[in-house]
Amino acid sequence: MAELESGREVLLVGGAPIAFRMPDGIFPTLFSVNKFQLKRATVDMGAVPHVVGGADVMAPGVVSAEEGIAPGDCVVVVDERHGKPLAIGTALVSSAAMKGPKGKVVKNLHYVGDEIWKLST
Repeated sequence: MAELESGREVLLVGGAPIAFRMPDGIFPTLFSVNKFQLKRATVDMGAVPHVVGGADVMAPGVVSAEEGIAPGDCVVVVDERHGKPLAIGTALVSSAAMKGPKGKVVKNLHYVGDEIWKLST
């Protein structure tokens, strides 16, 4: 385990960050996302710089969301062009509501370039 400046605890396996702990649970990192069956929310390319800057995912940027997502579920946010994982977050709404006209739909917990990401570089 490693504790980051933000106070988050990160589980390292072989030096790679595999999971992190938040007050509401333990979540996989972007480095271990393929080892878990996470539902996906896909964002348009215009949303990518915001998501990788740490912003929560907003409904207008969502192009699709896998069925079965419920509020509180852990989801992986991917880009529409390559399907690359950009962030791990918590769903704030159901799949059906993710493509709405406004509002936050995924709380961003970990993203490309954040302090957890930097542990691997």
